[in-house]
Amino acid sequence: MVNAAPHGVAILVYDGVTLLDVAGPAEVFKEANRFGADYRIVLLSPTGAGVTSNLGVRIAVDGAVSSEPAFDTLLVAGSDLYPRARVPGDLADAARIPAAVAGRVASICTGAFVLAAAGLLDGKRATTHWKVAHELAARCPTCRVDPDAIYVRDGATYTSAGVTAGIDLALALVEDDHGPDLTRDVARALVVYMQRAGGQSQFSAPLQGSPPRSPALRKITDLVTADPCADHSLGELAKHLNVSTRHLTRLFRDELSTTPARYVENIRFDLARALLDQGHTATQAATLAGFPSYESMRRVFGRQLSISPAAYQRRFSTARRANVG
Repeated sequence: MVNAAPHGVAILVYDGVTLLDVAGPAEVFKEANRFGADYRIVLLSPTGAGVTSNLGVRIAVDGAVSSEPAFDTLLVAGSDLYPRARVPGDLADAARIPAAVAGRVASICTGAFVLAAAGLLDGKRATTHWKVAHELAARCPTCRVDPDAIYVRDGATYTSAGVTAGIDLALALVEDDHGPDLTRDVARALVVYMQRAGGQSQFSAPLQGSPPRSPALRKITDLVTADPCADHSLGELAKHLNVSTRHLTRLFRDELSTTPARYVENIRFDLARALLDQGHTATQAATLAGFPSYESMRRVFGRQLSISPAAYQRRFSTARRANVG
């Protein structure tokens, strides 16, 4: 299924833009043209002047942003700058103006912050890099931010996670336009997954945050962290503080927004990931992390990462181990 008319793709760039956010999706569209698509890619900046990327590489552009001509797809690349600072008004306008007439609008990684500043994510579901998903939610309270999604579609608005997820998103756009067969050819040519398994959680840092404020609760969390393999049932944990199981559950809910059982599970999950990273087998990791069985660990990995422990280890085993032999 190949469209007869050319499909215009405008990529919005600006000083500090992440170079891979621009090059990755552009490469997908260019490769799609080799298999029969007809994407016409242009780079636009707010003023029409060339910009400097995050790597110091100068990017020449094709022109300035305007409402004419209308593009079929507007892509807004991301930058490390705007999770840390407010998006300037002229940059927000540079996204808002062409978005008003574009067939669909998409952001790569932290480009979602530009869309949010332009009011383009209000009332929508969206994603961005897992590290800054909380900040996007704070800046756009009406947006439902999914911190685990690789990319999200809400109507004609698309958002994607970290920089390489821009390739996943671009492949999804190509599939929308031309179907799975052409897209599969593009993915194979680029040696990437057509659709990668799991969400962003498999790439994120361990889940545990700051220690609890309450000395009593800190005593329990330190106990679990120090010996994840011990009996940390609700009753046993409550005995350590000489409190009721109900009171302990309330402490966890009020301070950590979780349950004692889920906290113990998350500690064991983080330890199991670290053990798999170090080269332990899945069975060894389950035992050393304190899971009752491999099957119980596999269920947690499925819930947390949407992949199995073995699949996780294949993705994140070190290059040194991968190249031995």
